[in-house]
Amino acid sequence: MDKHKDRILRGTAMGGRVRAFAVRTTNLVEDLRRRHDTFPVVTAALGRTVSAAAMMGYMLKGDERLSIQVRGDGPIGLIAAESNARGEVRGYVNNPHVEMTNIRPGKMDVAAAVGTTGYIHVTKDLGLKEPYRGSIPIISGELAEDFTYYFAVSEQTNSAVSLGVLVSPDYTVANAGGFIIQLLPGVTDDEITELEKALSEIPPVTTLLEEGLELEDILRRILPDVSILEESEVHFHCDCSYDRVERALISMGQEELEQMIQEDGQAEVTCHFCNEVYKFNEDELKSVLERAKS
Repeated sequence: MDKHKDRILRGTAMGGRVRAFAVRTTNLVEDLRRRHDTFPVVTAALGRTVSAAAMMGYMLKGDERLSIQVRGDGPIGLIAAESNARGEVRGYVNNPHVEMTNIRPGKMDVAAAVGTTGYIHVTKDLGLKEPYRGSIPIISGELAEDFTYYFAVSEQTNSAVSLGVLVSPDYTVANAGGFIIQLLPGVTDDEITELEKALSEIPPVTTLLEEGLELEDILRRILPDVSILEESEVHFHCDCSYDRVERALISMGQEELEQMIQEDGQAEVTCHFCNEVYKFNEDELKSVLERAKS
């Protein structure tokens, strides 16, 4: 696999008592930055969220899907991300144009932009009658700590989550990625101490990527005996389409469609996730109305 492409790894260590995920999302986050014209602190917040979503999606199987909503009280508003087990990810924010002063040079105040009060909602469509839903209060707004808390509370799995996005002076994404280390039953106190020491000493994930380390190298810094089980590419994917938008218009009901035809004689629908614009002229709207009636 091309090492310059975004990719994700899944591995185990300590005799299968620890599982590990690592992801590089540099191209994905840059793609989202261009699509949504995000300012640096928003690029960082959205990038961290989609990096978490990519790894959490990779924990699923087959056609299962995952969606994350970060609803903080900061100026960004909603941060949304969706992913699946195939490494397909998409995301957007309510307000892409947020400017914040840095905590220090090179360190953006992501928590102030996201907010320190609010909730993170995770929904998993596992192909069952009802999707699984988990919610936790935002505890820091830096996001890595918040997802660590989510795993502990909603999934009863002690985890260490690291997420990072490095934005260049020209606003483009220099690198982005993260890792999740999860303790499974049977881990000894000595192994936990060893792991905590390794995690306390490891530099930020963006520093490691900037130094040219591969994802395997990053995991081995924390877990020297890690065994990589599988890897996949990660990329932006949006499944919006003309048919889906048409169905959404039909679901609005006859009254609203008739009003749209009378007042505007057209409709323009923009996908939140990819910014694709779908246009319907008067004849097309009348055709949609006929379908709504039937």
